[in-house]
Amino acid sequence: MPVIVKRWYQQMSLCLSSIVLAACGQVQLPSGLVYCSEGNPESFNPQLVTSGTTIDATSHQIYSRLVNYSQEKAEITPGLATSWQVSDDGLSYVFTLREHVSFHKTRHFTPARDFNADDVLFSFNRIIDPLHPYHLVSRTGYPFFQSIGFADLIGYIEKVNDYQVIFHLTRKDASFLSNLATDFAVVLSAEYGYQLLAQGTPEDIDYYAVGTGPFQLSQYVKNEYIRFKKNPVYWGPTVEIDQLVFDITPRSTARIAKLITGDCSVSALPKAGELAVLDQHKDIIIDAKPGLNVAFWAFNTQKPPLDDVRVRRALAHAIDKNNILDVVYNDTAVEATGVLPPASWAYSKNLSPNEYNPEKAKVLLHQAGVSNLSINVWAMPVARIYNPSALKTAELIQADLARIGVKLNIISYDWSVFTQKLAGSNYDSVLIGWNADNSDPDNFFTPLLSCAALASNNNRSRWCNKDFEHLLTQAQSVSTQPERKAFYQSAEAIISDQVPLVTIAHAKKVVLKKSNITAMQIRPYGGISFAKTTQAIEGTE
Repeated sequence: MPVIVKRWYQQMSLCLSSIVLAACGQVQLPSGLVYCSEGNPESFNPQLVTSGTTIDATSHQIYSRLVNYSQEKAEITPGLATSWQVSDDGLSYVFTLREHVSFHKTRHFTPARDFNADDVLFSFNRIIDPLHPYHLVSRTGYPFFQSIGFADLIGYIEKVNDYQVIFHLTRKDASFLSNLATDFAVVLSAEYGYQLLAQGTPEDIDYYAVGTGPFQLSQYVKNEYIRFKKNPVYWGPTVEIDQLVFDITPRSTARIAKLITGDCSVSALPKAGELAVLDQHKDIIIDAKPGLNVAFWAFNTQKPPLDDVRVRRALAHAIDKNNILDVVYNDTAVEATGVLPPASWAYSKNLSPNEYNPEKAKVLLHQAGVSNLSINVWAMPVARIYNPSALKTAELIQADLARIGVKLNIISYDWSVFTQKLAGSNYDSVLIGWNADNSDPDNFFTPLLSCAALASNNNRSRWCNKDFEHLLTQAQSVSTQPERKAFYQSAEAIISDQVPLVTIAHAKKVVLKKSNITAMQIRPYGGISFAKTTQAIEGTE
């Protein structure tokens, strides 16, 4: 555990002890929480990434969005926008903005004004306008927004006055509000951005982050910790935690140990096999909810022989998914028959997945004229919600493929290197997945498999299918769920037939927490939030 975090805990415990309490007098101690995280963020701006590790550390801690998605109500709810109206033709969205919202005051920035329309235009024009002074500051691009064709969708954004903006769309898109509610659609400070630009350090906006969220960034030490402190002027509900620490602990066993000893109060992404051990500790709660996610094995369909659908079907038939579910997930997931999980309103019960059939796999390889096949698979080195161990999954697939005469070479890198290399698309296949940000089915299809997602490198299958693309466009152009559901189920059928990827599992979202942690809601989608979390002092009521 980082020295600074240990010292903080020691000081807190010291002042809480009955002997020293008198010496501390009536000093009000800060409340604090330590979260054991699995890795380093790639940046502190979620516009620039699709990594869950970065989203957890940034989106709901530092920033706010125009709108949010309510799990309880299953609907879009107000955020920095208090209300919105949609034109009859579905091409204009008028947002009324919240007044008296302050940006963080940090050692790098003191805001001279409240949040207003200029910040909305700055945040989204940065993404869509290639001439915007910040557009090219990010060397990663804007992968989520590029994958959904956001720049093509937005004609322009109009400032009506300081507290009203209009998004003018080029076409009707039923998923537009849902996309604004994603963890990626955060609002930045225009004032801070132009201040940094004048100083010649525009890139600092993505690292020395400033937002309007419940916590503000205090300190980051790579491979050790991230420290946040409560935003004293947060516009939302009162934040109960004064200090929040992300203790960066890549190994799951180490996270479990810290949770048991009390060095962490909440922990991420346990391995399924560790849950039985934790059941023995009555002060630890295992909070599990069905998740809107999918783990999959993506084929680079632009590389021979994976460009042959018969080869892809053969590999799909060779995988024993039930064995993977037993060994890797241990009853914390269900088999994925398609991209959409059962919790999605567009889920299809009638899909015909490529069932486990090694003999059929051999026949397909023979028909394709492929023998002595050797391919690589890149496996994530970190646990994710949708797959607690990509390396173990790869080993099981490796054994399955050996039975049909295919050699699978497992390759892994450090997480930061892994994500960088993925952008180069120089791989045969990759074990990865997706955790949706809302319940709209489009959040699965367009970011993962659209032709726009191919251009943004978020389409790990390097697959572009015009029939599939047409179905997505049709689904976006209609408003009712039954109409949209029919299009999305037809899209699922194309995926099942063409096999750009093999879906493996839909996993439960599992969070471990001490019993004194309350009011912490586990969302089935998106990143983790501590805005409403409270932590009672152990030994008190």
